Amino acid sequence: MAEKKKLWDAQIVSQALVESFRKLNPRAMVKNPVMFVVEVGSVLTTALLIENAMQHRGDFGFNLQITLWLWFTVLFANFAEAMAEGRGKAQADTLRKAKAETIAYRYKADGSMETVSSSLLRAGDIIRVEAGQYIAGDGEVIEGVASVDESAITGESAPVLRESGGDRSAVTGGTRVLSDWIKVRITSNPGETFLDHMIALVEGASRQKTPNEIALSILLSGLTIIFLLAVVTLQPFAMYAHAPQTIFVLVSLLVCLIPTTIGGLLSAIGIAGMDRLVQYNVLAMSGRAVEAAGDVNTLLLDKTGTITFGNRQATEFFPAPGVTTERLADAAQLASIADETPEGRSIVVLAKQKYNLRGRDLESIQAEFVPFTAQTRMSGVNLPGAMIRKGSADAIAKFVEAAGSRVPRAVADKVEEISRLGGTPLVVAENESALGVVYLKDVVKGGLKERLAHLRAMGIRSIMITGDNPLTAAVIAKEAGVDDFLAEAKPKDKMDLIKREQAKGKLVAMTGDGTNDAPALAQADVGVAMNSGTQAAKEAGNMVDLDSNPTKLIEIVQIGKQLLMTRGALTTFSIANDVAKYFAIIPAMFLGVFPVLGALNIMHLHSPQSAILSAVIFNALIIIALIPLALKGVKYEPKPAGVLLRQNLLIYGLGGIIIPFIGIKAIDLCLVALHLA
Repeated sequence: MAEKKKLWDAQIVSQALVESFRKLNPRAMVKNPVMFVVEVGSVLTTALLIENAMQHRGDFGFNLQITLWLWFTVLFANFAEAMAEGRGKAQADTLRKAKAETIAYRYKADGSMETVSSSLLRAGDIIRVEAGQYIAGDGEVIEGVASVDESAITGESAPVLRESGGDRSAVTGGTRVLSDWIKVRITSNPGETFLDHMIALVEGASRQKTPNEIALSILLSGLTIIFLLAVVTLQPFAMYAHAPQTIFVLVSLLVCLIPTTIGGLLSAIGIAGMDRLVQYNVLAMSGRAVEAAGDVNTLLLDKTGTITFGNRQATEFFPAPGVTTERLADAAQLASIADETPEGRSIVVLAKQKYNLRGRDLESIQAEFVPFTAQTRMSGVNLPGAMIRKGSADAIAKFVEAAGSRVPRAVADKVEEISRLGGTPLVVAENESALGVVYLKDVVKGGLKERLAHLRAMGIRSIMITGDNPLTAAVIAKEAGVDDFLAEAKPKDKMDLIKREQAKGKLVAMTGDGTNDAPALAQADVGVAMNSGTQAAKEAGNMVDLDSNPTKLIEIVQIGKQLLMTRGALTTFSIANDVAKYFAIIPAMFLGVFPVLGALNIMHLHSPQSAILSAVIFNALIIIALIPLALKGVKYEPKPAGVLLRQNLLIYGLGGIIIPFIGIKAIDLCLVALHLA
């Protein structure tokens, strides 16, 4: 995955500085009403500064400083947004390196192959990819099984298995086949690949404001209008009271009173939320999805490929009466060496792990292997004086019956027991004797139970949904540690469950990887599709987990809550820090006419000019000071909402009142020391 950039990376900072000036375009600024008002004020004071200079009127030094700091306020807000965008673009540049021109071996109409560039591939083309070659485009495996290195996309070094059929058939352009070969049907045209989509998402091209963000924008706009009206009415009041006020002072007052801090950082907070998800190898299609994740109540998890690995794996050997487990494991491994299916490979691995059966000298035992076929439903090996077979229960029953024997009752009973539990029993036989049963089952992904417990502690209820029968579903649900399950679920059943939860006022997250999960992923408030899943699932969800880890929702929820908390914290700080500005500017404006207002000068600022300048400078600098917090986010801790609210009010509410008093006074002392006021 894209490497994480340092917060103040030199390249990102330099690009952000340039973008800060480009964003001064009024058509761009008008999208942020608060900062647009500041820009209009800056233009107005600039025009008046030039006019006054030509007519040798007014205090040029004071007016110049006010004007410059107003422009700095706008530029600092633009810089915050450009920094957030720059981090995303840096990640996109890293992704582009993975998007190299690749040679593809495309099938022609007559069945022969031709060599073409990946840029010439179109949806529907069929290519063959062998070990060591790169997959030239997004597609679906239609034939073969192969191990694929997806580290260029996911950042994970462990290879994954891709095969035709099921939910593990999707492949991504730019990934590399490590073993075997696959035939791939291309599903996207140039410029429409998943990697192209990733780059566009990371760059923030499709980012839209969330409902919460829109509501906050309306609030900020309302406050801006209220303060604008209040400041405008001060001018006739000042004229009536013969207070020597100027447009420069009134604009300074307006800029200091409107919520410029949160107005300047609002866009950066939203962009940074999506950026933090990318750092966890999750792509969010919109900021709305990130925000919704912060309020999720219910999580639905598809079983196959999400809770479990999807491929049934050997977990235990059950020998027949009179047969040792070691002998059964030895025979099962020999019979599976020629079985290239995931199930066959898992038997070989289990025998190695449990009984240290490895390093066989196959030439010395004169082994003649019988590969697995769908017709025989068996694989095996012929040795001098012995025929060993492993396969489905009925196929092995016919095999031993052909040799004049029968499967022992104990073996048949074990086959029935495993089937009732939802597992797959494979029987191993040598000549006319059934040696025992290999238990294949869906294996729950490691650490899942602990992470689901973590979600439960966060107040999120987990529900497993599966097409399996209730008995099988109950076994997997207990092993995985989910709170509830829905068995024998069809796509409509999944959607209906989500709608029922949403009707109760709950926000629902759904994780899945199959085409049959697509409707539910589209219906859910947060639909997290596994990258290992089908194209339909990835297009239906509003997030894609590149690591295909179903419990990644923990990180997704934390980042969603972090985004909401950060926005709330900075809004609280922005509104609270206006208090100190009242005590700085109001006395300065009317002290000459109403000396009694001197009692409000509790900071003992040097003069009316230094008071106004100090407030304006602090107003600009605080935006820069809070950029790291906007980009990193407020630290999330799983605490009750009431506790978090009190903590926010204490830190950012009280802090928003105290810090400006200290900051404005410090700036006042500096201005006096430098003879700037």
